[in-house]
Amino acid sequence: MNLLEIFAQVGEGMGHSVLIFVLTLVFSLPLGLLVAFGRMNRWAPLAALKKSSSPIWRKIAGFRPVCLIFKAFISVLRGTPLMLQLMVVYYGPYYIFKIPITLEYQFYAVIIAFAVNYAAYFAEIYRSGIESMPAGQYEAAKVLGYNKSQTFSLIILPQVVKRILPSITNEVITLVKDTSLAFVIGYAELFTLVKRIASREASVLPYVGAAIFYYIFNLVVAVVMEKLEKKMSYYS
Repeated sequence: MNLLEIFAQVGEGMGHSVLIFVLTLVFSLPLGLLVAFGRMNRWAPLAALKKSSSPIWRKIAGFRPVCLIFKAFISVLRGTPLMLQLMVVYYGPYYIFKIPITLEYQFYAVIIAFAVNYAAYFAEIYRSGIESMPAGQYEAAKVLGYNKSQTFSLIILPQVVKRILPSITNEVITLVKDTSLAFVIGYAELFTLVKRIASREASVLPYVGAAIFYYIFNLVVAVVMEKLEKKMSYYS
């Protein structure tokens, strides 16, 4: 068996890996922005207690429940392995609610786990970019008559994207390799099929083919992101 025969046999798995990659970005990038907004939420229902003479009550006044919830969400997802999250999303409905697991659900479980996991990472990247913007940007937009949504979408967001693009690129490249983790629930992506062929043929050549695919995939992603970064350089 040569590499061409291996690529022919795992063609469907390659397509599944690319699909996981694309759909994860489609869902996790906007979801990450929403999570970032929740993480930066400053609503404090007990803010009136700041006027209290007691330092304990003044400390309680700074309690921000929405921020705390999203902070915990990010902490859990970044602090536990994606492989474990895949297993929880896939097997959880059966063990918790006794809902039968179907083969069709494998795909949905993969996309849900990947999208939610990467949204947590993207949220912190978005947050760092947004909070790095100088306050003068907001003040200038207010003077020009922009409302909050216009200020963010027309002035802040384009600059934030430019600043965080290198960090986003790192996560996107990591995502290419992480698609192989879908094998843990038996989804037929590239690595799952390669393992089966390697076991059947008793050969390491299928793993070499997989390595070549992941490298080329990463190379394409890196080139695209580099061109995008250069295209947005006029925001410097």
